[in-house]
Amino acid sequence: MKTAGSIAPVKTNERPGTRAVVRNVRMSAWKARVVLDLIRDQPVSRAAEILQFTERAAAEVIGKGLASAVANAVNNDGLAAEELFVCACYADEGPTMKRWRPRARGRATRIRKRSTHITILVSQIPSAELERARAVESARSATRTARTTRSAADARRRRVAGSRQEAEPPAIADEGIPPAGEASEATDSPESEESKEAGVTQATGEGNEPEDGTDLGSGDEAGSGDRKDGDD
Repeated sequence: MKTAGSIAPVKTNERPGTRAVVRNVRMSAWKARVVLDLIRDQPVSRAAEILQFTERAAAEVIGKGLASAVANAVNNDGLAAEELFVCACYADEGPTMKRWRPRARGRATRIRKRSTHITILVSQIPSAELERARAVESARSATRTARTTRSAADARRRRVAGSRQEAEPPAIADEGIPPAGEASEATDSPESEESKEAGVTQATGEGNEPEDGTDLGSGDEAGSGDRKDGDD
């Protein structure tokens, strides 16, 4: 009984919006309602993302119904897909098939093969909420762009600093290593010249003669002559 001033509830088939119905789905209505509760009052893009990563079997069927509802709104009502949201979604019980399974002592157990009808309604987001969502998205994209630009600049600065460090000559530690000028002076000293001359004389064979002036070559020849006389 209606009282004075009461507002009649909106019937299911009279709700505003573009709808799509998937009938005779071979699952219980309870299993479909668990997934439908996740996408209710969500934007279409967000609802499609939720259904994509939901691991329930009903998510695939509901995703097809959502795509059909969006297509109906775009083609029949001329609405933009990015401005739609799931205004209502529900699952009604369909016909149940009865089957029997034999059990012990001549008894039988009933098997109920249930089905459901899934209905999804999409509607346009109100203008105030749409403007607010666009402002939030623009601010978020601007922050993301600034962060990306700043990170790119920092990375470039680090690369330039690293290349400059590689271009600089390595510093030589002062551990008994004379500088370049002192090393050249040490090379030009008289001691080094004498060592060079000694090395040249050893290479040419000079300085191997004895100090008394005897000829090593003649001695070898004389010794060889004596051996010849003794043999004769």
